[in-house]
Amino acid sequence: MNIQMIGIDHTTAPVEVREAFSFTTTVQAERMAAAAALPGVLGALLLSTCNRTELWVHCRPDAEPDLIGCLCAAAGADPAAYGGRFRARRGEEAVAYLFHMASGLQSQIFGDDQILTQVKEALDRARASLCTDTVLEVLFRMAITAAKKVKSGMQTSTANAGAVGSCMELLRSEGYDFRGRKCLVIGNGRMGKLAATALREAGADVTVTVRQYRSGVVEIPVGCARIDYGRRLELLPGSDIVLSATTSPNVTLKYDDVCRASWKPGALFIDLAVPRDIDPRVAALPGIRLFDIDSFRPPESADLQALRARAEAVLAGQIQEFLTWYDCRDMIPLTDRLARQFARDSVARVDTALKSLPLDGGDAAGLRSQLEDAAQKQFRRLLFAVRDEAGAAAFRQCLGAVEKLYGPS
Repeated sequence: MNIQMIGIDHTTAPVEVREAFSFTTTVQAERMAAAAALPGVLGALLLSTCNRTELWVHCRPDAEPDLIGCLCAAAGADPAAYGGRFRARRGEEAVAYLFHMASGLQSQIFGDDQILTQVKEALDRARASLCTDTVLEVLFRMAITAAKKVKSGMQTSTANAGAVGSCMELLRSEGYDFRGRKCLVIGNGRMGKLAATALREAGADVTVTVRQYRSGVVEIPVGCARIDYGRRLELLPGSDIVLSATTSPNVTLKYDDVCRASWKPGALFIDLAVPRDIDPRVAALPGIRLFDIDSFRPPESADLQALRARAEAVLAGQIQEFLTWYDCRDMIPLTDRLARQFARDSVARVDTALKSLPLDGGDAAGLRSQLEDAAQKQFRRLLFAVRDEAGAAAFRQCLGAVEKLYGPS
């Protein structure tokens, strides 16, 4: 199995290193295309989030593509300087890691709900770029399905609410009360909306920035005010919390701009973006506390450890299902042929009864087609149940026995 990945994440690099490898969707598409064009690569997929950037490939058996070089080229970075920050995985180790990662078990915050959406979006981008192949397609689809089972069965979403929830819980543990606080949220994307909504629900007075160049109706969370992004510095003097969460590659609060502006003593500046939105030198200004996304690393409680064990038990079966599919994928053409033969044989056995029905030619043909389709599906369902329960060897043995019954093609 030559599935390979290379990745940098919150366990191997701080935010100031990770932000160099945080790519826009345009760059992600370019990198996937570049990876897919490497010798021996059959399919490629790139995942880029706040906490991780990973390049996944499926290769020919003897291929050893330069994945670190591919990512470093996009970041303008020297592979020799950053190579130690990357973690490489392949084969069954890579498969198991993906299933755990998509389920939020590898996230900075246990059970992170956002990572599942981000994995789905990465698969969609790979499809749109025509970079994925059948193996990566099935691998990621099955990992997404497994993650849904974990989240529905284990209810990990109740354990945390992602970076925003972790940030707010940390502040609450310090005695911080959000009620009546003036909050400026810079960014009206997914993370910005989530932050604004959470702050508003906690009783804060929230204003969200919007861009004037956006066409159409710009929606902001219910109960929040809006201000043009270009006027964001005007709200600094009265803000208790300034939270920035954009996907822009540029800073939203420059050090010099903040220095020239006024700010409220004791103001909290919270930067949930990668690359970072707020110039880190702002932390040195008097009366300001600056948090970035690495500031929120809650310890794993005994309850979460129990959730992890239950989730891993669910994933073990899901991982084995993919491995069995991979081992048996060469048998799919034979399965399809035998399913068609079984369906034709089944319908032929009731042909006399079908002819006796008061149906015209078109209706009779339509009914036969529906019966054959149903028979094919049931045949595959039975064989795949053998494959999933008894394993690849039993599956091949069953197919061999059925092939003897119907004969070679």
